[in-house]
Amino acid sequence: MNDTPAPTSEKHNAPASEQQMRDAMVERLIELGAARSGRVVAAFRSVPRHLATPEVDMAKTYEAEFAPVTKTDATGVNISSVSAPRIQAMQIEQADIQPGMSVLEIGSGGVNAAYLAEMVGERGRVVTMDIDHDVTQRAEEFLKATGYDRIVTVITADGEHGVPGHAPYDRIVVTVQAADIPPAWVHQLKEGGRLVVPLRMRGMTRTVAFVRDRERLVSDGFELCGFVPMQGVGENRVRLVLLHDVEGEEIALRLDGHPEPDAEALRVALGMPRVEAWSGVTVAGDESTEHLDLWLTTALDNLPLMAAKIGARKRGLVGSASPIGVPTLVDGDSFAYRTARPIDDPDRYELGAIGHGPQGQKVADRLVEEIQVWHSDHRAHRAHIEVHPAGTPDDQLPAGRLVDRPHTRVTITWP
Repeated sequence: MNDTPAPTSEKHNAPASEQQMRDAMVERLIELGAARSGRVVAAFRSVPRHLATPEVDMAKTYEAEFAPVTKTDATGVNISSVSAPRIQAMQIEQADIQPGMSVLEIGSGGVNAAYLAEMVGERGRVVTMDIDHDVTQRAEEFLKATGYDRIVTVITADGEHGVPGHAPYDRIVVTVQAADIPPAWVHQLKEGGRLVVPLRMRGMTRTVAFVRDRERLVSDGFELCGFVPMQGVGENRVRLVLLHDVEGEEIALRLDGHPEPDAEALRVALGMPRVEAWSGVTVAGDESTEHLDLWLTTALDNLPLMAAKIGARKRGLVGSASPIGVPTLVDGDSFAYRTARPIDDPDRYELGAIGHGPQGQKVADRLVEEIQVWHSDHRAHRAHIEVHPAGTPDDQLPAGRLVDRPHTRVTITWP
């Protein structure tokens, strides 16, 4: 299936059980729709990813959704991990990497660079970089042990600046969450080249495949994802506003350029009886709401994400609990968040909103109204995302939701 030469003269000789684990992982990636092309499938059958994390049980490393954390900061926040196979396959499919290409990976770890090396083959080149020397050292050791160091160059530096010495690149693959697109990434990418980046837009992260069109980037598809945040000059983390701080029951709003809330008023609102509004719109049990949520953040001005620990739901403080967060419409002293309830059909759920506060019903009704608009006007559509340089005049931007960052102006538009 792999039409590129193996990047090592001596491939890692895998015991039968080890190869069976990789084969089982690949079959699962195919089932999930993450690995679609023959060359991606062949790459994932080849790389002994467990060698990058010898402290982790081997079988665990080949689970499609498992992302081992390799480093945390002083506060316990995860700052480095090896992305789950599903996410890695998804991004590599988005990148559409061909033999002989030059690829820059921003955010290292070794495993993904090995997959990229399999994709570009002996005639290609992969440069992988990370700001953290501990991370790049682990990557170097893994790549040397598996022979991929012949194709992959490892660099310790701030990803904000890319690696100009090896530019231009046919592809740039970013494996850390970014809130902005530094000019270096655009300028080091060939015209018509593809940048795949987990871009955070108003709190919601999507791995977007962009194509360079002179100074702008135009989306060519995106997928739901989660990544550790970027460090260094480009670090721009979301800010948490706690509404409930009992250990194990914490509830907080994730702010990402949203208006400053009246936190005390919202804490009071949380303690008030909940109200509900239901849309009549249903989704299948395994159907993602990623496109709905992106529509909601396009249509509504003050829509941070509400993150809540499972204990908050068990206590009945909230009806939905997610560590990532659910879209939450805030209006002064009241708020409402998206939720769902089972219906007679065992595999479908009705979308709605739960509101709190003096205006809870009004805010919940407003959120439900946009769920209905998405269903009637946009359910069959996908958002279009463009990235323009900061300073681009408004009249030169597509109409839609505008997200201003230090380097760029990001637009989200719908048909």
